[in-house]
Amino acid sequence: MIEYELAENDLGEVRFAISPLNELVLSLRTLRDPGRFPLQLPWLRATEAARAELPLDLLRALTNEALWSPDFLTPRPYTPLGRIDAEFAALTGTPAAVVRADLVAVHPAELPPVLRGRPEKVLDRVLAALRAYWEACFAPYWPRMRSVLEADVVHRGRVMAQAGLAAMFADLDPHVRLDGAVVSVRLRANLAYRTSTAGRGLTLAPSLFSRRATAPISAAEPPQIMYPARGLATLWETETSPSADALAGLIGRGRAGLMGLLETPASSTDLARRLGVTPTAVNQHLRALRAAGLLASARHGRSVLYHRSDLGDSLVRGSGRV
Repeated sequence: MIEYELAENDLGEVRFAISPLNELVLSLRTLRDPGRFPLQLPWLRATEAARAELPLDLLRALTNEALWSPDFLTPRPYTPLGRIDAEFAALTGTPAAVVRADLVAVHPAELPPVLRGRPEKVLDRVLAALRAYWEACFAPYWPRMRSVLEADVVHRGRVMAQAGLAAMFADLDPHVRLDGAVVSVRLRANLAYRTSTAGRGLTLAPSLFSRRATAPISAAEPPQIMYPARGLATLWETETSPSADALAGLIGRGRAGLMGLLETPASSTDLARRLGVTPTAVNQHLRALRAAGLLASARHGRSVLYHRSDLGDSLVRGSGRV
């Protein structure tokens, strides 16, 4: 079990961040064992041809049978909305000793052939492979992925503001809990350490490629918990279920469809994609629903995310739609 002692048991000790690099590296798990990630199968099918042109032996070697990855490839993000170019640039300065130690931690018995050699050269090969993987398989889909991750962060922020820090951790993942001033993460692996967040804080990073909460292998790494993001089941949806007749008769079928989708926060761009209409059309409905008090909105980075208000939740529940 991993334990983080919060230096101050308040909201200021915890922050959220989204890292495209972390998502890129964690997604390598789907290449090693796609059966564990059924909700990502549409993406795997869509990128199958592109992956055929990549150094798959090297990419697969960056995880092991337990689906661990080297800590240096999943560093704690230091900005709420990371940029892949900046994250790749930061990796180029990784010390050779760290590269070697982290690879050995993932493959303690023997390094795969593609990861052998001078650490500096290995790092260059790894970064080149990851950049190619990003361009071929992630860049076209990242805006869609990011919208789901941003919606998760907005939801966690609402829980934390309304119900407190302990409730937010309880909602995060069944394997994470806050007991007093200690946050514990229960892992499958026989791995245990305890460290303080003093002077470093605790970063929470939602992920589309984590089935349960994870933390760095090494206690020397900055405190971080990566956890499964809400809304993953909606990531590759292209259509919605029919609206309940009662709600549709009251506010119209299009707006009823939006209300059904907005149980979890989403941007107008994401909603337009899922409904198969233009963002302009969606924005007209969103403005009307928000003016009626059925929706609320919150800005996250450059995106505005919409979600049902308490009144909107009551209306949808009363219509029998949920």
